[in-house]
Parts: sequence; C-alpha cells; structure tokens
Amino acid sequence: MGRGRAKAKQTKVARDLKYRTHETDFGALAKELHGEDTHSTSEVDTDDDEWADYADPRRRAD
Repeated sequence: MGRGRAKAKQTKVARDLKYRTHETDFGALAKELHGEDTHSTSEVDTDDDEWADYADPRRRAD
C-alpha cells in the first residue's frame, strides 16, 4: 500500500521529460564528453599554492 502516489509522481516526471522541449547546447556537451578543458589557463594562479608550506624545500619542481 502507498505505491500509487509514488507511481503517479514517477509517471508525471517521465511524461514531463518526454514532452518538454529542451534547449540543449550540443557544443558544450561534446566538449564535456571529449574531455576538452573549458577553463582558460590564465584562471589558474600558480603563485598561491596552499600546500607550498608543506613541500620539501630540498626538492625543486623545475
């Protein structure tokens, strides 16, 4: 007992997904699926490394 309300909600959601018009950005989807980087490299700040205090000072990352 109690299955009727859950099934009705699932049916409503399924119907909404089936008949709703979607505005899909296929270019962005293709980039995401192919693993292309969407962020520019200028956004990465290499000077502000939060783990730099824990690094071994004898090792250099040249």
